[in-house]
Amino acid sequence: MGLAPPRKRPHHRLTGVLLATRAAGCNHCGGLDSFLPSRANSCMQQGPPAGTPATLDSEEIDRFARLASQWWNARGKFRALHRIGPARLGFLRDAMICHFDRREAARGALRRLEGLSVLDVGCGGGLISEPLARMGARVTGLDPAVENIEAARRHAAGQGLAIDYRAGRVEELAAAGRTFDAVVCLEVLEHVPDPGAFLAACANLVRPGGLMLMSTLNRTLKAYLFAIIGGEYVLRWLPVGTHQWERFITPDELGCYLRAAGLDAPTIKGLIYDPLADVWSLGADTDVNYLACAAKPA
Repeated sequence: MGLAPPRKRPHHRLTGVLLATRAAGCNHCGGLDSFLPSRANSCMQQGPPAGTPATLDSEEIDRFARLASQWWNARGKFRALHRIGPARLGFLRDAMICHFDRREAARGALRRLEGLSVLDVGCGGGLISEPLARMGARVTGLDPAVENIEAARRHAAGQGLAIDYRAGRVEELAAAGRTFDAVVCLEVLEHVPDPGAFLAACANLVRPGGLMLMSTLNRTLKAYLFAIIGGEYVLRWLPVGTHQWERFITPDELGCYLRAAGLDAPTIKGLIYDPLADVWSLGADTDVNYLACAAKPA
């Protein structure tokens, strides 16, 4: 999950976290990351339980399944995702319009993704699936938790939206021979034990010439201070334990995973929170949250 603005102006606390980051001399925090555990070492120590697919973590699935009733409460447990939604959707929309050469067709149109088949992996309650469907995409929402899929179906029905929600895994869709114009995977990678295997499974669902889009958190000291210390312990934007820092993924690592999965080098944008304006926006700073898209060669 990404971070979200606070409910009641605790900007002075967030400013303190950011000042601590700057005092530590963090630009990209490369040198100071040595004080925290590496992904490789941590994964060796905390691999998935025997019999569990490397692309799933049963504890993470259960954690979000217990919160299924909260997905559409903009002030509830998922308020973070509601607040970062506009910036994330802008990235997805613009990347798909550009990649599929829909600039002219999209000018002034509300249904800018008309006819594109899009898979939303880890769709939860449908916070991304629904706006994509409103933009004209034929959306399939996939989540391993039945409770999340049931919540997503109920909400979509109430909105009159036709979205194909399914409880299951990406490997099951791939085995059925399904492919999509675009595969979207937001705020999921940092919750799986083996992101390389997970991304490879997702890439199998992208048609040749299609696009994969994702978001995650960078493994920097700044991200540890901001997303975990600041977001979970100081500001309480998220429940303590939501994130494991060793599962955060650097942009370089993400690029390696994607190339190994047969995709092109990714285009990356930072997702940045301005505590003074209380706004999330896209930019060049990828030290904490970032988004990426990568094409599959035709």
